[in-house]
Amino acid sequence: MKSKNIIFLVLSLITLPNGYSQSFIQAYADVVNQCSQSNITTNLTQFEALGVKRRGTTSLQNTLDWLKNKYSSYGYTAAQMEEDSYTYSGSSAVCKNLIVTKVGTTFPNIFVIVCGHYDSISGTGTNDNGSGVVSILEIARLLQNVPTAYSIKFINFSGEEDGLKGSQDFVANVVNATNPKMNIRLVFNLDEVGGVAGMVNNTITCERDTNNNPSSNNAASATMTNELINCVALYSPLNTLLSFAYASDYMSFQSNNEVITGFFETNETTHKHTPTDFLANMDPVYNYKVAKAAIGATLHFAQANAAAMANDKFDDYGISFFPNPTKDTLNINLGSLPESEYTFSIIDINGKEVLNTSIKEAKLIESVSVATLAKGIYLGVLQSGSNRITKKIVIE
Repeated sequence: MKSKNIIFLVLSLITLPNGYSQSFIQAYADVVNQCSQSNITTNLTQFEALGVKRRGTTSLQNTLDWLKNKYSSYGYTAAQMEEDSYTYSGSSAVCKNLIVTKVGTTFPNIFVIVCGHYDSISGTGTNDNGSGVVSILEIARLLQNVPTAYSIKFINFSGEEDGLKGSQDFVANVVNATNPKMNIRLVFNLDEVGGVAGMVNNTITCERDTNNNPSSNNAASATMTNELINCVALYSPLNTLLSFAYASDYMSFQSNNEVITGFFETNETTHKHTPTDFLANMDPVYNYKVAKAAIGATLHFAQANAAAMANDKFDDYGISFFPNPTKDTLNINLGSLPESEYTFSIIDINGKEVLNTSIKEAKLIESVSVATLAKGIYLGVLQSGSNRITKKIVIE
């Protein structure tokens, strides 16, 4: 990733505006406390065994396949996973980003992006950036069936070590190519968070945007990073150090005027970008504590529904119909339903079926027209095998 030594003294003199407060939420802590040290260590071991993850190599493809298998084992479906392929000048290799989408219940078209790169250079990259990868996997595992107001995209970028190529391509050809442009609430980047073996690793560096090109997103980034610092205190045993963001995948978003924040280890490894970037030179317990902080922060940033979590009221695969109320078009979010074929019907207040459609090989989001239906309250019904999900729909 990068090197931050020699600048901490300067940054220690910089403070953010005071006054923001966040409350401890027991339902969030209950999820955070399910973070597994065994998962962190096992996944780091497996990541290391996959070898040097350079562009165009079998090891990079094997790591992508390993990631997809991990997400699948957590309950994410093929419809939720997308491979974003790209090439760039100076290389003939086809590289791939992996995007896993969890649709929000209130703001399905606004995204919290949790990201980190999975490629490496010279060595296996177990710290840079297997440590970020395994943290993101643990966040995704524990939030898989937690209802969040905002949508989440878990993104594993390739091409970071070649100059942020994967994130640059994603911003140019996905974020800005979406019509309308993808609405991003926050980009939360995790890069090199594994600590240093033999040192006291008790502090995580929280990064905010101080770049002047552009500077219009700096204030919002400072606010979000303050919230990140608060989350670390609420949901982990770690201390925090405020620093600035640079030279990792969130900078591709920063230059696009998005709001960014991130985690980076405070004791900085000397092994990154070398053949000795191994688990033996890291602190996996520190990595575990960072993952706990990141889980709490993601729950906060995506606004997980604490009331529903406390009552275990999220057994509908995260399926949703939006916008609701609607006028012309209704979107059907498949959520994590394992089947890719379903029927969708709309029933009026008299019990009459006024729309019925069958969808095969369903994408994560499918759309149906409701423009011909009268204004009123209806019942939307998604049926797939033995699963039947019903939700109220309002047509204006």
